[in-house]
Amino acid sequence: MRLDGDRGFTLLETLVALAVLGLLLVLLVDGVHLGLQAWTAQARELRAYGDLDAIDRALRRLVEDMDPGSTTAAPDVLGSKSDLRFTATLPQRAGSGPSGPTDIVLAVDARHRLLLRWTPHRHERRFGPSPRPREVALLADVDRLRLAYWPRAAPWGWRDHWSGPVLPGRVRIRIVFSQQEARHWPDIVVAPRRAPRPG
Repeated sequence: MRLDGDRGFTLLETLVALAVLGLLLVLLVDGVHLGLQAWTAQARELRAYGDLDAIDRALRRLVEDMDPGSTTAAPDVLGSKSDLRFTATLPQRAGSGPSGPTDIVLAVDARHRLLLRWTPHRHERRFGPSPRPREVALLADVDRLRLAYWPRAAPWGWRDHWSGPVLPGRVRIRIVFSQQEARHWPDIVVAPRRAPRPG
């Protein structure tokens, strides 16, 4: 005579338990797979935009530190819609660049690289050849650079070109990536903050 507590699992109960266990395993594998995909996408996003954040900060600092000239000498600034030439102090982190006033050019070259070119700024007259500019590629796969300039006084409005006896009130930098590149970055709008030196 068998007691009810002694009987084992029936075949149907075993199959149901295996089906539930299989379903739980499938859900667990899908969850892990989804987590790995999210982690990979986030890592790709950080790689794509991490360098842009550093370049954004560097460009802002350079424009903020534009040399405003003095009350007797105009600043050395010449801006077009595709490149910007000015004098500023280049940060030491930019390479083995000079620590004093530096002539800087920001432009996109034929290989679709955003370039920062620099040479030491000289007030004296040069005899002989000028030093070769040094350059660093800030970004690759850049289709073009769109620059605009906001004056300090009326008439206000964004302009495609800048030259004159004063610094612009604002500089807008738009980095346009190539069509194959999925990245985009909001406009960088920054104001030069230094006042002209006396005399």
